[in-house]
Amino acid sequence: MNPIILLIEDDAQIRRFLRASLVTQGYELIEAGTGRDGLALAASRVPEIVLLDLGLPDMEGLDVIKQLRAWSSVPIIVLSARGQERDKVVNLDAGADDYLTKPFGIGELLARIRVALRKSLSAEENQQTPFYALGKIKVDFDRRIVVRGQDEVHLTPIEYKLLSVLLKNRGKVVTHRQLLKEVWGPSYVEQNAYLRIFILNLRRKLEDDPTRPQYLLTEPGIGYRLRDD
Repeated sequence: MNPIILLIEDDAQIRRFLRASLVTQGYELIEAGTGRDGLALAASRVPEIVLLDLGLPDMEGLDVIKQLRAWSSVPIIVLSARGQERDKVVNLDAGADDYLTKPFGIGELLARIRVALRKSLSAEENQQTPFYALGKIKVDFDRRIVVRGQDEVHLTPIEYKLLSVLLKNRGKVVTHRQLLKEVWGPSYVEQNAYLRIFILNLRRKLEDDPTRPQYLLTEPGIGYRLRDD
């Protein structure tokens, strides 16, 4: 069965363009021109991915994200002309998985869709087994063991928790605020200095060259992303 993609976009020209592009790649596309129609389709058709415009005629895309996240973990990729850093951070904090600024190339969108589908499938599989592997890095959550290549890596409790959050969200940008809240707690969401120190420590322990990280990547001004192989 072809993966179902829900497109919530009020611009008919963009919908036609994406319909032609996605259907030829083997995806089944369902479309909505308003936020309310999109939420109804998300509930009735249960898509594998949601592509969401922010400037909808009846409600803000941010509200669509919040309502979806109340009951669904479906990957959400925001497609928006709003390219400001704050817009990206707010929507990612609300639960979006990715953010693509218009205009964008169809090749980049297809790559983001593939990453989101892999992450979603990986999350389902990892509900069955508490084990993660990423390149040279292997994490056994049952035994709380981290291995890089053939060597066990000794992490502090905070470093281990930080890595766990990033691994469970691999391929996805996790904002500074999200990481601080999950690892340190709600009262630390403004303490970016803590985060920078521990990210640096993780890179020293996990990367071949911490100054040129291959796994733990920085998304400037937004947060961090663990590469998804």
